[in-house]
Amino acid sequence: MATNSYFKENTLEELIDEIRFVYQSDDRPWVIGYSGGKDSTTVVELVYKMLLSLPDWQRTKTVYIVSSDTLIENPLIKIYLSKMNEMLGEAAKRDGLPIKSTMVTPPPDNSFWANVIGRGLPTPRMNGTFRWCTDRLKINPSANYIKTIIKEEGQEVVVLLGVRKAESIARKRRIEGREIANRLMNRHETIQEAFVYNPIVELTTEDVWDVLLRLDGGKTPWGSNNNELVALYADADSGECPFAGIHAGGQTQSCGNSRFGCWVCTVVKDDKSLNGFIKSGHRELIPLADFRTWLMSIRGEDEYREKKRRNGTVYETKTGEMGYGPFTWEARQLILKKLIETQKKMNYELITMDELKAIDEIWDEELDLSRRTLVELYEKLTGERLSWHQYKEPLIDAETIEDLEMLAAVNDVPFDLVRNVILSINHNKNYSNKRIMKEALEKLLNQQWLHYEVLKEIEDENK
Repeated sequence: MATNSYFKENTLEELIDEIRFVYQSDDRPWVIGYSGGKDSTTVVELVYKMLLSLPDWQRTKTVYIVSSDTLIENPLIKIYLSKMNEMLGEAAKRDGLPIKSTMVTPPPDNSFWANVIGRGLPTPRMNGTFRWCTDRLKINPSANYIKTIIKEEGQEVVVLLGVRKAESIARKRRIEGREIANRLMNRHETIQEAFVYNPIVELTTEDVWDVLLRLDGGKTPWGSNNNELVALYADADSGECPFAGIHAGGQTQSCGNSRFGCWVCTVVKDDKSLNGFIKSGHRELIPLADFRTWLMSIRGEDEYREKKRRNGTVYETKTGEMGYGPFTWEARQLILKKLIETQKKMNYELITMDELKAIDEIWDEELDLSRRTLVELYEKLTGERLSWHQYKEPLIDAETIEDLEMLAAVNDVPFDLVRNVILSINHNKNYSNKRIMKEALEKLLNQQWLHYEVLKEIEDENK
């Protein structure tokens, strides 16, 4: 046992006693954030065992277990997490426990693909300066679920997290900074009506694996076996982690520090867990790695990026070149094409029908005068029609669009402007207040990209 082990001076029973004490100290419902990883699994297992130790009449409040599915989870992790949630729900009913497990997802119109393919948002940078994904895909859906519980329950809640001091120095400082005297709970950082309780905060990584693997031979109260979780961690580390020797020679030899991220994550250069799974024999994931590599490669290429932002502003880089905006519409179509092709290779859903519908609606509102681009692309690639295919009527017929493109070129008017004006008029045509349409058109006509050269000349003259 390591010298800093929690269990050197404490027992597992004492830890469960503490959890029981906190549970019985008030009537606030509990919410457990469950990712399927080792730490959150430990929290769920300890809470489950604590509830089993109580007589029915003392199980006075609901424990909500919430998992976040970003819709771009590694397929192996998604399958595992879905199975665990299902088993938890069934076991809780069997054992008569007040546990409700659920998985939350981002709304279809704010998913990763809706933002990248629909709105053209560039993928997050490796340096983390444009990391728009975490809040939208993971944090906000969970936070909204917690707020819903607060509203339904009509009171504050306690959020249980699998955070430990040993995880990192930065986390350690953040955790210690939130501790007030000897209190076990802290005010939630962003949700006013929630408190946070970290039951395994003092456990080391070795302690966590002790709980998961030594207790009941690795079997969980809901019927799974934590050795399956061990296998996931080992595979994510290329199968090189000797879990069987976790205590060998008094040393902790653990690959349990791997993190399972989104399969298309572009914040890191190399996705160690995805590559690890592939090296461990999961060759079915190779198409995902190939797609991710390609998507990262086009981020900084001129031909795939607009030279204006979504709001029409422009900027120059330090080298004096025009800065990038969103992906071009052609690039978005190409990304969707390659994604669907990858989905066919995998025989695994990578983009949902709801997301496709959301992207189609975004394109209709912002880009597509034909209103047919997405449904026809999908049919061409899959040989199948989307359920709303037949209801898609063009805003303007193809021949007229060609005429408009020709006239715009002859008169040196950007076709983007022509298209945006038509779409704006169509969007606002039913408002009785004509001021709405007038202001929308003025906003379009005054966008910076249209007048950049003139503004730059004036700026240069005034230097």
